[in-house]
Amino acid sequence: MSIKKDLLAVGHTALDYIITVDEFPMANHSAPMKTMKNLNGGAAANGAMIGASLGMKTGLISAVGCEFIDSPYHKNMQKLGVDTEALIISEEESTPTAFVMTNNNQDQISYFYMGAGKEFHDSEVPREKIREFKAVHLATGDPHFNCKAGIVAKEEERLVSFDPGQDLGLYSPNKLKEVISNVNILFGNHHEIKRIQESLNVDVNGLMDLGPEIVLKTCGSEGSIIYSDEGKIEVKSIYRPAVDPTGAGDSYKAGFVSRLIYGASLEEAAKFASSVSSFVVEKQGCQTNMPTFDEAYNRMVEFYK
Repeated sequence: MSIKKDLLAVGHTALDYIITVDEFPMANHSAPMKTMKNLNGGAAANGAMIGASLGMKTGLISAVGCEFIDSPYHKNMQKLGVDTEALIISEEESTPTAFVMTNNNQDQISYFYMGAGKEFHDSEVPREKIREFKAVHLATGDPHFNCKAGIVAKEEERLVSFDPGQDLGLYSPNKLKEVISNVNILFGNHHEIKRIQESLNVDVNGLMDLGPEIVLKTCGSEGSIIYSDEGKIEVKSIYRPAVDPTGAGDSYKAGFVSRLIYGASLEEAAKFASSVSSFVVEKQGCQTNMPTFDEAYNRMVEFYK
């Protein structure tokens, strides 16, 4: 039976409050906000939404509060065709929420409310839903659930990718090794890949010996480096002035997988991924400037010609 859907993202859906202030208040004081925007986010949701914008048939496994259902965010997902049948819905907790405050010095303070995300730990992995997709991406989320999802996806012979992102500190060395052993692609920025190597006491080849055929390290404006049995491939980034870098990594992963599952080379997939992320950074918010496939492809061709 042919698999008709493309990418299933596993991990957080979140509501992001982006706030600017002149300066952070001292304890027991208050400060006026200059601006506050409520934007859609969450690494897994970003990947599913951007993938859908690129023309993929995507799905999402996230833990959300019951207030999320039929909310504007949920309706945006449905409008783009994201499969949300496997959402884990909490009756007790609200949808995960992030508060990110930036002062005039560009210093940031962030608070993250896990909320419904706590439901992940004891939830069952929906094997039947995983069977509907060619690729499964494990994004920031519960380490225990990600590990279980990776095992099931590997058993079902799906392409499995993993990006621990800012949740890397939640993984013990043993849990990190367990997740990595079940994936085909390990994503991380240059800081994260270094921390993973130090945590597991391995070099890049040692990481690949643990399971992944591809280790992809992003280096911001310096581009990306792909390690595989084809050797080391370096790809320049498509530079655009960054209004907001939030979500660039999530869009990169969605772009990369979108081309890889349709037979593109590693280098072409990375170039396309760079093009996708170059759109996302041009506006504030993770999902406010998602390109179509044609827009991303044309920019890639123009830059790398």
